[in-house]
This record gives sequence, structure tokens and C-alpha cells, in this order.
Amino acid sequence: MGAYIRICEVEKYYGNGSNVTKAVDRISFEVEKGEFVGVMGPSGSGKTTLLNLLAAIDQATAGHIYYENTDITELSEDALSEFRKDNLGFVFQDYNLLDTLTMEENIVLALTLQKKSKKEILAACEQILTLLQIEDIRDQFPYQVSGGQKQRCACGRAMVNHPKLLLADEPTGALDSRSAQTLLETFTDLNQKMRATILMVTHDALSASYCGRILFLQDGKIFHELVRGGKSRKAFLQEILDVLSLTGGALSDGRT
Repeated sequence: MGAYIRICEVEKYYGNGSNVTKAVDRISFEVEKGEFVGVMGPSGSGKTTLLNLLAAIDQATAGHIYYENTDITELSEDALSEFRKDNLGFVFQDYNLLDTLTMEENIVLALTLQKKSKKEILAACEQILTLLQIEDIRDQFPYQVSGGQKQRCACGRAMVNHPKLLLADEPTGALDSRSAQTLLETFTDLNQKMRATILMVTHDALSASYCGRILFLQDGKIFHELVRGGKSRKAFLQEILDVLSLTGGALSDGRT
């Protein structure tokens, strides 16, 4: 059995002629099922572009991206749209919840669009609400709850379909430190209890220390990789900070 997700010699260029920017420069790596992978790098290193390529929001200039046996770089626009809907979950910095829907309605929206039965929808929603510990706010609207609760709801909406990959773009960026910690513990639960495969872009070393593996990008290339293994999160955090000091320390250590 091969890797769950394979990124093979992927390039992304913007512009043309003499004015070409290489946002992603021949990147290759694999993600196993159930991995929690972090992507770090200074501004302009290519991490958001890489996320967008994996999310099938942007198209690679060259190279291939495989989800199991599906090469998404070969799919038509319509097929890509279907692939995103059926296989990917997204958590963004600004939640992207619908204000006119309750927390529960926000979570089940994706299942409703997929024409699942009411029984299936209720069972899936109940599991997610319990796992994320937001059962008590299920009937409240986004404006009635905290940022941390909104972000956990966004996680629930992303995970209720059991996607092949959960993509998180700076998910703790708008949260205070306590809410950020709760969210990162939520990701850990999703990863361990639901076997969710997660790829998280972050500039924050503390957030990254919750991952099992971290890819460090610079100038569109992977220049270093760290694997947590059996290390404590505190020891892993120190390793991350040591690597970040090589990039000029342009990133946050999460403790300010």
C-alpha cells in the first residue's frame, strides 16, 4: 500500500516572461493516513500556495498530487469541485460560519448538500458535537459564542464528512491563547480518535508542537523536516524554535 497523499515534484509559478515568481519549487513529500503534519515558513515561503494546491483551489504549474489513486492535477474543473466537496475539509482563520444558521446547522450543512438521510445526519452530528464538547451551544448562533467555540464548530463542519484530508490555514490566528490551546487539543482528538489526516499551515511554534511532523519551507522549497516521535511536546517545541532561528526568527514562538 502506497502513501495516502503523494506530492511529486510540484511547482507553481506566477507571472510570465522575465517576471516569474516561483511560489513552490519542485516540492515532493508524502502524507500517511492519520498523520498530523504542520507546514511552517516565513512570509512568502510558499506555505499558503502549497495548501491551496493540496486543496485543489489552485492548479500546479508542473508535477502531480495524488490522493490515493486519484491524481487531482489531471481532473477537470467540475471533477475538482466534486473532489473537494467529497474528500476535503477546511478550517480557516476567520471561521467562515454562516451567521443565519445555528452551530448544529452549520455543521450539518455539508451533509444536507450531500443528500444524506436524516438519521445519518443526526448520528454524524451527535458524534462531532460530543467529541468537540459543543453540545451545549448547538442551538446558538455564531454571534452568541466565543471565537474558540466558533472555531471548534468550524472543525466539526470540516470533519463531519470524514474527509480524506483536513486542511487548516492558521486556525489559531484569531484566537486568544486559551482558546488556541483548546482548539489544538481538539485537532489532537480528531487525529487520534477519528484517525483524521490533518495538514496545518502555521507561523506559530507552539501550535506546530502539537503536530507529529513538521515541514519547514523557505523560498518555495522544503529545507528541513522534524518528526516528533516519542518526544514530549515541550522538547519538540524547543527543536522547532531551534530550526526557526535558522530562518531568521521571523516566526512566533506562541508565548508572546
